[in-house]
Amino acid sequence: MAGFTPAPIKPMVTIAALEALDIRAGTIERVEDVPRSEKLMKLTVNFGDHSRTILAGIKNERENPREIEGRQALFIVNLEPRKMAGEISDGMLFDIGYADGVPPVLSVPEGPVPNGTRAG
Repeated sequence: MAGFTPAPIKPMVTIAALEALDIRAGTIERVEDVPRSEKLMKLTVNFGDHSRTILAGIKNERENPREIEGRQALFIVNLEPRKMAGEISDGMLFDIGYADGVPPVLSVPEGPVPNGTRAG
């Protein structure tokens, strides 16, 4: 993107800190509105041996948030459950761009992998 300046690099972390994150590929099976939120959508994500609900602030980032149904993406799956807008989120969508004010895109595997495959 023309005129984009990357943010400064964050402070160094140890390998142990990085290894503490459990990032896995999952298929987004369903995207639903969260009625009590102006930005959250409820994703039902298949991780192979289980499915879970993950809330993502994508309602206003895409013309049609449901366009990501059926897509594989990366998720952080070992965050403590968090209640938002009356719903519980059991993970976090790992997307690219939001923190830099760039229209966010999914962080996706280069090719299809089994649901639940770990990154790193």
